[in-house]
Amino acid sequence: MQIELKEITVREVVNGYKDSAEEGVVGYGGKLNIRPAFQREFVYKEKQRNAVIETVTRGFPLNVMYWSETENCEYELLDGQQRTLSICQYVNGDFSVDSRAFHNLTKEEQNQILDYKLMIYICKGPTKEKLDWFEVINIAGVELKPQELKNAFYTGEWLTSAKKYFSKNGCVAYHLANKYITGEVNRQDYLETALKWICAKENKSIRDYMGEHQHDTHATPLWQYFQQVINWVTNIFPKYRKEMKGLEWGLMYNKYSDKIYDPQELEQKISSLMQDDDITKRSGIYEYLLSGNEKYLNIRAFTDNEKRKVYERQGGICPLCAAEHREKTHYEIDEMEADHITPWSEGGKTNIDNCQMLCKEHNRRKSDK
Repeated sequence: MQIELKEITVREVVNGYKDSAEEGVVGYGGKLNIRPAFQREFVYKEKQRNAVIETVTRGFPLNVMYWSETENCEYELLDGQQRTLSICQYVNGDFSVDSRAFHNLTKEEQNQILDYKLMIYICKGPTKEKLDWFEVINIAGVELKPQELKNAFYTGEWLTSAKKYFSKNGCVAYHLANKYITGEVNRQDYLETALKWICAKENKSIRDYMGEHQHDTHATPLWQYFQQVINWVTNIFPKYRKEMKGLEWGLMYNKYSDKIYDPQELEQKISSLMQDDDITKRSGIYEYLLSGNEKYLNIRAFTDNEKRKVYERQGGICPLCAAEHREKTHYEIDEMEADHITPWSEGGKTNIDNCQMLCKEHNRRKSDK
């Protein structure tokens, strides 16, 4: 790949600047595609954005940027989108710094910004080489997330459609599921979540799924699947609790959606379990109710102090070994494990009165029943 360093002024870059939202962002007289399909959304916070403008106004050097030359001597912004957009938006009057917008500056101050020279490497070469370079140079700064990197390889109509559903501020996926999903839409967290869930259902990787659908004209099936997941959740668990946010709802949908549940009965159980002090992971209540597996609850374990007291009370004797008249009935404490006499599932509590120390063989045999 060929790389040539050029000095290009802010005046030249902001010439013809136009942000058409989903249709794209251009500058440099309309010849620079500032937000190619593989690029992330604008993620700079106010402090970062203002720091770019302060750097320019004080004449300090910004880090170099990278453009990729395309056909007809046009360009795609390969690296430096956040800085470029910060500058263009400021000159365009989209925000102010220290209560001063660009139009409030003196003519001399405006020209100082417009004449500021940006150091830009112009890259020429095959698409694959440019995308590989894009991944390397984005190790620094606001590091790309894995899904943002995947987007770089699978551009096309399908990705554009998917990003409309899952990646725009205020997108439909956010309005539908922000109570259930963690992360940021503009950092591709919602898109990655939806892809992870549907790929688990189809038993394939995200890369395989995106590769298969890259040239589809729309991403409607992914959006429909995502809606089905969230609608299923809200139907069987109609009362929202904060513990529901960030759970792997799609994976649960894939496993359990073919079963019939009584929402009213589930709610009664949830309310009771939320009050159980032995449950240390209340977010696990939902999958426990769907699967019946106590592992999702992280039932409180007996403390070392409780184990020692019970061990001394039993004199180191395993009661089940004694009941079977085994030759060996006495064990050191590290050869034994604490057991609920009455299982938690049958109402037994994690307290010293419901604790017995068993040899490891008997405790594990009992646990397997």
